[in-house]
Amino acid sequence: MEPLIITCAITGAETSKDKQPALPITPRDQGIEAEKCILAGASVIHLHVREDDGTPSQRTERFAEAISEIRKRVPQAIIQISTGGAVGEKIENRARPLSLKPEMASLNVGSLNFGDDVFLNHPKEVAGMAEQISKYGVVPELEIYEMGHLESIPGLIKKGLIRPPFHFQYVLGVPGGMSGELSHLMYLRERTGALVGSSKWTWAVAGVGRYQLPLSTHAIALGGHVRIGLEDNIFYRKGELATGNAQFVERLVRIARELDRPIATPTEARAILL
Repeated sequence: MEPLIITCAITGAETSKDKQPALPITPRDQGIEAEKCILAGASVIHLHVREDDGTPSQRTERFAEAISEIRKRVPQAIIQISTGGAVGEKIENRARPLSLKPEMASLNVGSLNFGDDVFLNHPKEVAGMAEQISKYGVVPELEIYEMGHLESIPGLIKKGLIRPPFHFQYVLGVPGGMSGELSHLMYLRERTGALVGSSKWTWAVAGVGRYQLPLSTHAIALGGHVRIGLEDNIFYRKGELATGNAQFVERLVRIARELDRPIATPTEARAILL
């Protein structure tokens, strides 16, 4: 199997510090947290940013501050910015930080109900975001929350909006999207292969809440990659808040070693993803 790429989503846009005190908010705290995660075995930092009061932000300047703090401490890390932002954020604001030319960025390919809100990604806006990602030479991660998102991929390929190699992120367990049952992961994995044919592709899974650990464990055994972190889950186990993002990374490293799956260094992750 390929070495396991661990992505750590250290902050997110929805989690609040009053519910998870370990959540890093400021650029400095994000830099410190990213360093802990990379040293523990992660290769990729999935990055949302906040203002000092915790408000989700898509300000380019704030992303620049956070990226600087991360690169100062762990220059080897792959930084993947979020173009999803907070639910309801205007698409033009979500695209602006791409001008910083990070190595990777998320590309949300469709809309869905998101809890009590709607995460809107109009097809024309998806196309525009894909063009911006390509313009700045950024590698997209294709975010798949439900089956319809995956079925839209051939259309994006046909229009030349995305090109191989493809990296898919199955985000399972969001209320309004596909739940995190193992059967859903297996189906998405199988269906992706059928849709992209002979094109080179990789996949990872982000299990939300209680789905994080079981889906991550299965992904390790199946040869996929994983995303974990406080963006997706604030609990280390039921009723026990995580002490920080690195605690999740350390657990997956232990599991992977028991399964004889090597852990990817950032250099190895670049060779696989970029």
